[in-house]
Amino acid sequence: MARLTLSQDKVSPAVQELMGQFHRHIVETVAGTVAREHIVVVGMAQNPFVKRARALLDAQQLKFTYLEYGGYFSMWKERLALKLWAGFPTFPMVFIDGTLVGGFTELKALQDQGQLR
Repeated sequence: MARLTLSQDKVSPAVQELMGQFHRHIVETVAGTVAREHIVVVGMAQNPFVKRARALLDAQQLKFTYLEYGGYFSMWKERLALKLWAGFPTFPMVFIDGTLVGGFTELKALQDQGQLR
């Protein structure tokens, strides 16, 4: 099921411009890394699910690129920009071959189904 989003014709040009520039450098960095690398984990410090995702990939001996943006008390606006871009509400965000596969729970399900390699 596709998520509901506000139709762009219902968003003023000024707001579209504002949102287009909202921490754009962070979004461009992540988008570029996702386009180049096989596996990318986008996370934040101190988050146990980020740590679990990284540990799972390490245990599978899968090389990945890790991008970290702040912690619980910093860089929340930058992480919000990433959530708006990806349409995914939590961290980590795990990308495989340019596709957002989800977070730790979804990554673990892929492993359990033998689809992670």
